Amino acid sequence: MNDMSLSRRKFLKGTAGSVAVAAAGMPFLGAQQAFAAAHLEGQELRTVGLSVTVQERILNEFKAASGVKAVSGKADIFPNTQTELLSGSTAYDCWETIGERLPSIVQTGLVSPIPTANLTNWTGIGESFLKPSDKWEARAQIVGQIWTDETQTALNMVPTVYNFDSIGYRPDLVDAEEASNWSALFDPKFKGKTGLNVDPLIAFGQAVMAMNELGLLDVKNPGNPDAAAIEEASKFLISKKKEGQFRALWGDFGELVNLLASGEMIIADAWQPAVMAVKAQGVQCSYATMKKGYRGWSIGVSALKSSPNLDAVTAYADYWLSGGPAVAVSEQGYYSPNDKVKAVMAPEKYAFWYEGAPWVGPEDRGIKEGDLRDGGSLATRAANVAYWHQWPDEYDLLITKWDEFLSA
Repeated sequence: MNDMSLSRRKFLKGTAGSVAVAAAGMPFLGAQQAFAAAHLEGQELRTVGLSVTVQERILNEFKAASGVKAVSGKADIFPNTQTELLSGSTAYDCWETIGERLPSIVQTGLVSPIPTANLTNWTGIGESFLKPSDKWEARAQIVGQIWTDETQTALNMVPTVYNFDSIGYRPDLVDAEEASNWSALFDPKFKGKTGLNVDPLIAFGQAVMAMNELGLLDVKNPGNPDAAAIEEASKFLISKKKEGQFRALWGDFGELVNLLASGEMIIADAWQPAVMAVKAQGVQCSYATMKKGYRGWSIGVSALKSSPNLDAVTAYADYWLSGGPAVAVSEQGYYSPNDKVKAVMAPEKYAFWYEGAPWVGPEDRGIKEGDLRDGGSLATRAANVAYWHQWPDEYDLLITKWDEFLSA
């Protein structure tokens, strides 16, 4: 029996006392959803990822629930972390990465797969993570990215959150109809007031989407443009930059919120939590319903083979699936990949965030009685996906062209 199996037995065994302590120490989760405390006192967790998942509150609650001796987290953008890991860094136990960047570290042998048998909370995972859609080839969607092979018994990335991204905009300054087109980001009407994400895999996909709308390209899968499309998108992006189209190439959550709230930027590729944070300041901000579809993605936990704390990483991934942590990200505008969040989230809040029901109760972070979630229910938004993020076949060319864009 291997160490992982032994750890699994200890993890499942737990003790009534440990669970009670965990519940008492985690009012955010509630006693009924207390995470089965593991005896991991000798391990620690060092994680790196975006600030949307690497949150101090969640890390502290995981530490209390699991019993690991130390927990630390670093927030950084995906390209930076990818470069750091590929350069040989052993500073982290796991990377909370996005599915599209998995190949960069899987193919170099840096990932230690996590068997689903070691995840007590794997049940209830949504179909998007188990069954490919006929709309795209498997590797072009999240189900074709996270598994080690077709047996679906081990994961290179345990999904923890996902969403369907669109455009954030100031409805007092931009018409909703205009904002529903990806080409709005490049419309001269908004010159100097638009924002583009600094991640090249995101930026190029959006440029291709916009060019499709404008009749300049006809790319079926904007997440994987061919060499010719990348060349054309690069010319398009460089021309727009030289014309002064962009107020900022943003990569930081706080920067995005501040620029939208101040009105320096009135329309941008945006994370939905940033839109919610602007609304919480009492400033009008909306998330567009895209005519040509959203960008689908999922972030999750990848265990790094160099880590001496692989049991802690497995426990951390399992904790994310336990329901409680999903409440925090769901109330920011994201989704949990499994259904356990429903049991621990207030019914009226679950109805608003997941089912498209009107908001009930007092105003909360800019959401008022009777408001509807931008874009509607999870089912409605999931049915309107233009493409899932993926690792492009022409990655090297894309990065070369992105560097040219940055230097222009």
